Amino acid sequence: MANRMILNETSYHGKGAIENVPVEFKARGFKKAAVITDKDLIKFEVATKVTTLLDAAGIDYVVYDGIVPNPTIENVQEGVEFVKNAGADAIIAIGGGSPIDTAKAIGIIITNPEFADVVSLEGVAETKNPCLPILAVPTTSGTAAEVTINYVITDKANNRKFVCVDPHDIPVVAFIDSDMMMGMPKALCAATGMDAMTHAIEGYITKGAWEMTDMLHIKAIEIIGRSLPSSVAGDAKGREDMALAQYIAGMGFSNVGLGLVHGMAHPLSAWYNIPHGVACATLLPTVMKFNKDFTGEKYRDIAKVLGVANADTMDLAEVRDAACAAIDALSKEVGIPATISELGVKEADLAQIAEDAFRDVCTPGNPRDASVEEIIAIYKSLM
Repeated sequence: MANRMILNETSYHGKGAIENVPVEFKARGFKKAAVITDKDLIKFEVATKVTTLLDAAGIDYVVYDGIVPNPTIENVQEGVEFVKNAGADAIIAIGGGSPIDTAKAIGIIITNPEFADVVSLEGVAETKNPCLPILAVPTTSGTAAEVTINYVITDKANNRKFVCVDPHDIPVVAFIDSDMMMGMPKALCAATGMDAMTHAIEGYITKGAWEMTDMLHIKAIEIIGRSLPSSVAGDAKGREDMALAQYIAGMGFSNVGLGLVHGMAHPLSAWYNIPHGVACATLLPTVMKFNKDFTGEKYRDIAKVLGVANADTMDLAEVRDAACAAIDALSKEVGIPATISELGVKEADLAQIAEDAFRDVCTPGNPRDASVEEIIAIYKSLM
């Protein structure tokens, strides 16, 4: 079977990348933009860096800033009505995963109205039309939502998150400008950075991995390993390196899938509103240990790019443990909680949460198949 790669038509990288937003908007013949973002990015004048450029270029736009963390079905439906009523012919999505994910769902429903219930988009939906064109401007260095064909929506009524995978939703242009990420507080920088590391590691060892995506994922692991601590400390070079690394990871995992860390993280966010990156980061070292005997030589590769001494000469069992230890140490260094009980998770809920994790669309990609009982045991080990 052929391996498929889907990427943005165009992407801009580096400081000043956002200056190309009005250029691309006009070059593509768009007339009116719906800017989709959240209230904090307006309040702290992050999104306004883009709208100021739109003003200067004389571009007509409206702003929908109602996006919430872990966006909901209702959030999407409200956004659809807003964009339709505005008569916008393109979306400019500014933010972390939440605004860009919501923009994808909104854009898909506008051009495929038969999916207006949102829930029917779960999994691989058979949409017929590309979504309303999206120009994506990330403000965190983690989710890579600007280059993926995935998005995640929360179904509050049923206490769950569901993943949608659709080639029709990828933004046509992405603008990865580290200046848009300089405002991230340390905790957000750490959580989104470890989310990017999770993408890179899970993408590297997933059942669907192949040589082209391996190349992307191992490079992303290398850059994140050396850059995340300085990025969390607020260093401009660290933030710029992380902006690139998370995008590279996104290029890979979007096309081959993820694994059990994401499968287990999604229900934690749905049940307790835990930030996705924090949930992933807390689970990652433990799930890596669970997977280690099913990864061939790949943990040796990970250990080498993370700078583990003697990774070349260690025996396989030893180097696998060393790779897990290196990720555990990085996670602790940037202040990620070591247990899920610190995040408010209740042991009484674990059986149902594990059922949700078992059914998550990411879980089958894990290199080691996991039963519900094994998932419960992993959760319990982190209480």
